[in-house]
Parts: sequence; structure tokens; C-alpha cells
Amino acid sequence: MGLPRSVTTVSRDGSVTFTSSVDRIQYTMNELMRSALRDTAKMLRKRMIIKLKKLPGMKRNRRIYRLTQTWVRRKDADLQIGFGNSKKSLSGDTWYGIQQELGTSNQPKRSILRGTVYESISEIRKIHAQYISAINDEQRAISQIDESEALNEEGDS
Repeated sequence: MGLPRSVTTVSRDGSVTFTSSVDRIQYTMNELMRSALRDTAKMLRKRMIIKLKKLPGMKRNRRIYRLTQTWVRRKDADLQIGFGNSKKSLSGDTWYGIQQELGTSNQPKRSILRGTVYESISEIRKIHAQYISAINDEQRAISQIDESEALNEEGDS
């Protein structure tokens, strides 16, 4: 969905028609919110990968990049971060993520996802404050909106 039409329209005979800008403002606010969530997801994912690489046997493992995933949903306008199944992983086993996050009888609880989020609350607030301050300036807001939904499977986000 592109940016809604302009507030004023001038016809050939010189008459000016004013249209409501509510749709335009709602679109801009929704896209700013989604952009802030995408930036937050990038930052949290990078920090989670750094922590996951410190685990035994994971320093050079590429599974970390494929299985540490973020989703910014368009309709619900929320962010989900988690350990998902890779397209290449047929077994669907994300053992180092789920079991180490929650803990099992054989695996201690490491809380990598939860700990990363709690440690990054101040940075998350800074990211969102940057986008909220852009609401006043429409041109700056439009320049911060990235309409491409890039999927990055290799982890160099």
C-alpha cells in the first residue's frame, strides 16, 4: 500500500477540492510504528546472535542465523521474536534456542531472549522515541519509512 493521495486537488477549471488527511496521517503513524519495530527487531536479533555464539559449539554455526527470527506483523502491528524452524531444517529441532531458553531436565535455563530484551529496554525506548519525534515533520517521517519487507536469512542484517 502506497502513500495516500494529497490533501488538495486542483481540477482543470481551477476549482480546488480538499480531502481529509486522516487516512494519510494514520498511514504515516502505522508505518512509523512498524519501522520502529523493525529497527528494534534488528538490534535485538544481533544481540541474541552474539550471546548464542558464546555457547559451546555455536561459534561458527550458521543455524543461529536461520533459526533466530523476527516478525513484524502488518495488521496487528506488533513484533514477535523467537526461535523458529528453518526452511532448510527438516527435523525442526531448534534445541539450542527453545530448550536453553526455557530449560529442561537435561539443559539449564539460560534465558537468552528474555535477558537480551530486559538488558536493551533503554535502547528500545531510544529507537521508538526517534520515530515518535518524526510524527511532527511529515517529510522526515516519509524518509524514515522503509516499505520493503526484506527477509534476511544469513544474519548480516
